[in-house]
Amino acid sequence: MRVVVSEFIDEAALAKFGAEIAVTYDPGLVDDREALLAALPGAQALIVRNRTRVDAAVLDAAPGLRVIGRLGVGLDNIDLEACATRGVVVHPATGANTLSVAEYVISVTLSLLRGVHGANAAMIAGSWPRNALIGAEVSGRVMGLVGYGGIARAVAERARAMGMQIAAFDPYLPETDPAWQDVRRCDLETLLASADVISLHVPLTPETRGLVGPGAIASMKPGAVVINTARGGIVDEAALAEGLRSGRLGGAALDVFETEPLTAEAAAKFAGLENLVLTPHVAGVTQEANVRVSAITVENVLRELAHADA
Repeated sequence: MRVVVSEFIDEAALAKFGAEIAVTYDPGLVDDREALLAALPGAQALIVRNRTRVDAAVLDAAPGLRVIGRLGVGLDNIDLEACATRGVVVHPATGANTLSVAEYVISVTLSLLRGVHGANAAMIAGSWPRNALIGAEVSGRVMGLVGYGGIARAVAERARAMGMQIAAFDPYLPETDPAWQDVRRCDLETLLASADVISLHVPLTPETRGLVGPGAIASMKPGAVVINTARGGIVDEAALAEGLRSGRLGGAALDVFETEPLTAEAAAKFAGLENLVLTPHVAGVTQEANVRVSAITVENVLRELAHADA
């Protein structure tokens, strides 16, 4: 059997495949479509992160493919319908990076509300911008969570420990679910109008695309902070940049983008904004999370291959 791995993975996890399974590990495949397609014939398994687009062409190049292991949780880069038609099982590493994303949300919340993340250049230049850096405490503020799944709940737990109040919107979570205990359940309009920090935890779907656009931003509490660790496209980046530039928003952190990697052209709209944190889709990628995600993904793939070979 043969496994193709097209994006970075904790290499120690690959040892679990043993000598009987050949592994083609080349993180460069994610940026070379032709090389990826050429590597797939004869593969029974494919392991990807979020950047490898698994569509009909990829599946056609690997007619013997049995399983796709996703190093993470989002599946919008994988054509699930085409996989189902061909009998290819898709396994995300559910829950393996929850802690990393939750800690990222808390860290940028603290940074943006306190406003200390951009002081280095001024300090090195000889300035002493003390008055400009009198920020706000998180205690007593409202953390608004759009989507209330596992990651959002981990954020809520940590935000509550810092004295924040928690509000959440999730129309798919039943009102009777125990997860709503100690959380103010509200509609989206109420959450946008009342939250000091709005953190997004929903998949990218036709319903959520552009969810945070001009209208949503206009309805937010003045000075609100927006954090997106979910998927690019949920936030209208041009509208967000305008909201920051106008002072309507107090800050934002984007870890995901409409175009990834973020191009110079796409990044131009953010030029000059100091109340903004931009990171390259790393919220769920810490050293510890990478080990967990890699181990779980390899285990999922091995289990599926053993089942298919039985």
